Amino acid sequence: MKLVTKNLTFKPEDEYYLNDVSLEFEAGRLYTILGRTLSGKTSFLKTIAGLQPVDEGEITLGEKDFRSIPVWERNVAMVYQQFINYPHLNVYENIAFPLKQRKMSAADIKQEVAVAISQVGLEGFEARKIQELSGGQQQRVALARSLAKKAKILLLDEPLVNLDYKLREDLRDVFKNLFDSDLSTESILIYASTDPQEAMQLNGDIVVIDEGRVLQTGPAKEVFENPANIKVAEITNDPAMNILPGIIDDKEIIFNEDFKLNLPSHLSHLDSGKYFFGVRATDLKLDNSGFNFTVDISEISGSETFLHMHQDELKVVLMIEEVRNFNLDDQVKISMDMNRLYVFDANGDLIFSPYRGN
Repeated sequence: MKLVTKNLTFKPEDEYYLNDVSLEFEAGRLYTILGRTLSGKTSFLKTIAGLQPVDEGEITLGEKDFRSIPVWERNVAMVYQQFINYPHLNVYENIAFPLKQRKMSAADIKQEVAVAISQVGLEGFEARKIQELSGGQQQRVALARSLAKKAKILLLDEPLVNLDYKLREDLRDVFKNLFDSDLSTESILIYASTDPQEAMQLNGDIVVIDEGRVLQTGPAKEVFENPANIKVAEITNDPAMNILPGIIDDKEIIFNEDFKLNLPSHLSHLDSGKYFFGVRATDLKLDNSGFNFTVDISEISGSETFLHMHQDELKVVLMIEEVRNFNLDDQVKISMDMNRLYVFDANGDLIFSPYRGN
């Protein structure tokens, strides 16, 4: 079974929510729609679910025209970032609700609910009221209700974004286990996220979207290692990949008069001219023999420190894998791993990747 969208376009009031979106989704595979806030992720999921119209385009499931199928007959389940449960029902009743609507027998409902509860780790909570649950547990109830429906298409719209770090980690493991289980072999699983690390951890196929337009698709590792353009490189990294404008001239990479590097041999085939050079925060290092930069912000996140710095018009972010204290306007010296340098042309398209060459 394959879900196919062709030229989906939705442009209310002259602003593209979806812009000529053509994609294919196969059963038994996990797809992550990765993009920044307001990039079109939710609009795409709502279109598949039948909750949002489009101006142009087609949706087919197998040989069926999916757009012509009423919402209640599409066999789609959707889990939102704002978890939705029935507050007057307990956990069991919440999960059983869609099955009762199908008029399944009590015995079958009991069996399906038990399976769903086991899948999300809520054994022993069947009689609890929703108000008695934590945020993570409530999101598990919403997920279990969707799983119990055994929908052909499961849509997950940033389901972890409103949870704290520990709950996100726990539920991400739940999702990963579900995606790796037999449950997914007959279902199409589409997960929307703004978090590139989350997309990499889920390790399925990625669709990078921005301003309603698809920028790149492919396996997570391939897209991360070989971003098609600068925009993809920024979206698939957190913090965004450092992009530095520079010139190749006389066997040098020249960023400015105070920041010049010898052109490495693996880039010697590039013609002289203007380029954009990409380097991840993890591939910049503090180095007493390096180039001078001025600290703008020192940001500690967990066990890591992110240094936001500038040199004249150049701005970069460097990641240190430990907690370090820096002050505003501190002077530091940095170097970059030239073996991890990306090169983009004047239009922003990738022309050299350290993972596959040019």
